[in-house]
Amino acid sequence: MVNRLQFYIDGAWVDPVVKKSTPVVNPATEEAMYEVALGSKADVDKAVAAARRAFETFSLTSREERVALLEKIIAIYKGRMKEIGAAVSDEMGAPLPMAEKLQAGAGLGHLMSTLDVLKKYEFEETLPASVVVREPVGVVGMITPWNWPLNQIACKVAPALAAGCTMILKPSEFTPTSALIFAEILHEAGVPKGVFNLINGLGPEVGAAMSEHPDIDMISFTGSTRAGIDVAKRAAPTVKRVSQELGGKSPNVILEGADLVKAVTGGVMHMFNNSGQSCNAPSRMIVPAARMKEVAAIAKGVADKTKAGDPRGEGTTIGPVVNRGQWEKIQALINKGIEEGATLVAGGPGLPEGVNKGFYVRPTIFADVKPDMTISREEIFGPVLVIIGAQDESEAVKIANDTPYGLAGYVSAPTIEKAREVGCKIRAGNVNLQGVPNDRTAPFGGYKQSGNGREWGKFGLEEYLEVKAVAGYNAA
Repeated sequence: MVNRLQFYIDGAWVDPVVKKSTPVVNPATEEAMYEVALGSKADVDKAVAAARRAFETFSLTSREERVALLEKIIAIYKGRMKEIGAAVSDEMGAPLPMAEKLQAGAGLGHLMSTLDVLKKYEFEETLPASVVVREPVGVVGMITPWNWPLNQIACKVAPALAAGCTMILKPSEFTPTSALIFAEILHEAGVPKGVFNLINGLGPEVGAAMSEHPDIDMISFTGSTRAGIDVAKRAAPTVKRVSQELGGKSPNVILEGADLVKAVTGGVMHMFNNSGQSCNAPSRMIVPAARMKEVAAIAKGVADKTKAGDPRGEGTTIGPVVNRGQWEKIQALINKGIEEGATLVAGGPGLPEGVNKGFYVRPTIFADVKPDMTISREEIFGPVLVIIGAQDESEAVKIANDTPYGLAGYVSAPTIEKAREVGCKIRAGNVNLQGVPNDRTAPFGGYKQSGNGREWGKFGLEEYLEVKAVAGYNAA
C-alpha cells in the first residue's frame, strides 16, 4: 500500500509538520481517489537539513559505489513498472498500455542511460599546468511536473545520484503516487538516509520554500515558463544554480517535395500523443501554402481515427487531460481559434462524442492559421494542432523561429541534405529530422523562454557537477 499521507525524509516515512492534504482526482471519472499530504516550509527545512548532513559523506563515495547503487535501483524499478504505469494512468489519464510502456519506460530508460554515462565519465581532466576536477554541486531541489512524471523524476534523480549530490524532490500534487513508488524503490535499493528526500506539496508553498532556501545549492525545475520565472526570481538572492526545462510551441516544418502523407500523419500522431501534454509537442505544422487543403485533409483523417476515451478501455488512443483547469484553458483556446477565423478541420469545443464525464478534449485540427493568431502563439498543452501556410522555405523558417519558445523543432524534407540545412536554421535545443525520435544520450533542453539547462546523458550529469581548477596539482 503506497503511503500518501507521509513524506520520505532522512531515510524514513514521516508525518508532515502540519497535517494538511488535498484530493487526487481521476481525470477520466472526475472523482477523488484518495488524499495526499501537502507539505510546508517546516517540512522543507527538515528535508534540507537531512540532505545537508548526507552530502558530507555521499559526496565522497566512489564511482563504483554509485554504479552499484544505480544497478540496484534499476533491478527493483523493473519489477514495479506495471504498478507505476497504472498509477500514471489513473492520475493523469494516459492510456494504460502507453503509461506502462512509455511513461514508466521513460524512467527506466533514463536510469539505464545515466548508469552507462557514469561508468565512462571522466571526472578529472589534466591540463598543462593544472587539473580540472568535476565535483557534486551539493544539495539539489527538484520540482517536477505531472505530464511525464517518471521521465522527469528519473532524468533528474539519476544524474544527481551519479554525481554524488543529495536531493529533495517535490513532484506534482496531481500525480503523486508514481513518485512515492519511486521513493520506495530507492529505499529498498539502499540509498543512504538523507540522500533522497520527497515532499508532496503546492508550488507556492513547498516549491517557493525550496527555491528560496539558503542551504539548497541548485534548483532543477520542469514546468511552465511562468512558474519557471517565479522559481528563478526566488532563487536569485541566494545565487543558487537554476536549471530549467520550460514550455514550448514547437514548429514542424514540412517542405515542398517531402512525403506529405508520411510527414503529416506522423506529425499529427505525435501531436496527439499523451493528449498533447508534452512540452516538445510539434504543435505548429508549417506547410507549403499551396498544399494547405491537401494537408488539412490528411490531418483530418488522422484526427477522425484518434479515439479519446477510457484510459483502460480497448482501442483508446488518447485519454483525458489532467484536470479541470487544463480542460477549461484548452476549451477557451479552441474557441479563440474559431473566433479569430482559423478553419476548424476536426474536433472543436466540448466533450468527444459518446463521452459525458471526464476531462476529455476532442482531437482538434485548425487549418489556415495565421502566425499572429492566439492559437499560434500560446502553448495549448492539449490535443490541438494548428496548420500554418508558408509561401516558401525562407518564410517557413521565419515562422518557425517567430516564437518566444525554443524547445524543439521538426523538419521533413525531400532529402536529408535539405532537412539538415533547414534544421540548422531553427533556433531550438532539439531538432528532429525526417521523423527520427529523440536520442536519450543526446542533450534535451531549450533556447529562449524554453529554459536554460540540459538533461539526459552526459549533459544531464554535468548539470549536477561543479568545475574546480587546481593549479600546481601535478607540481613536483
